[in-house]
Amino acid sequence: MLVAERHQKIVELVNLRSSVRVTELSELFSVTEETIRRDLEKLEKENKLKRSHGGAVTVQTEEAEIHFREREITNAVEKKMIAYEAVKLVESGERIILDASTTAWYMAKTLENIPLTVITNSVRVALELSKKEKMTVISTGGMLLPKSMSFVGPLAERSLDMYHVNKTFLSCKGVDPVNGLSDSNEWQALLKKRMIDIADQTILMADSSKFGKRAFSQIDQLHDGYKVITDSGIGKGSFEALKEKTEQITVVG
Repeated sequence: MLVAERHQKIVELVNLRSSVRVTELSELFSVTEETIRRDLEKLEKENKLKRSHGGAVTVQTEEAEIHFREREITNAVEKKMIAYEAVKLVESGERIILDASTTAWYMAKTLENIPLTVITNSVRVALELSKKEKMTVISTGGMLLPKSMSFVGPLAERSLDMYHVNKTFLSCKGVDPVNGLSDSNEWQALLKKRMIDIADQTILMADSSKFGKRAFSQIDQLHDGYKVITDSGIGKGSFEALKEKTEQITVVG
């Protein structure tokens, strides 16, 4: 890994976690603690973080991750309807991915106990599916983000390299017809892009509040390989713009 890339990853991690220790960074990037201290000194001079005793803390004031309990009650009716529609696309014996979105969690609760292999980075999805003995559940592992109860980071990304799946089901923070899909932080965006890359088909589950918004980190461009499930609250302009990117659109509610 290049030094510039390591510096970028350090800043991303500090912003996601609010704080991080030198020892943890040393193990994560396989460099000495002295190297990490020099990295932090340089990054502090660039005002990208603030050094603390034994580590570093973020200089960001806005939280990138929204607590899952808050997401759970936001547009819950629409998300449940979208999840029920998405479940109809799952066939017995398939290999699928469910991301750490609330809609994917609703999918996990709705799925029947059928033979499936499910890969997920969500602790909540994995726990929900553990009740269904016919399913094989694979966790990506990685760095735990407590607010979203999800795993992200290089280990999670590398764990997907050995798999190929039939379908990936995911959501995101923003859907813009021009700029594509985006999320609130880099780690989630990078992992979701990897989920897309190893799937034959990607199903985007996005309630109408997501359209016309652009979040911090780019995931992917919209194209006709996507199947999109949304709700009837989507504006006419957003719907027409979406149709220019893909004809595979289902509107529920």
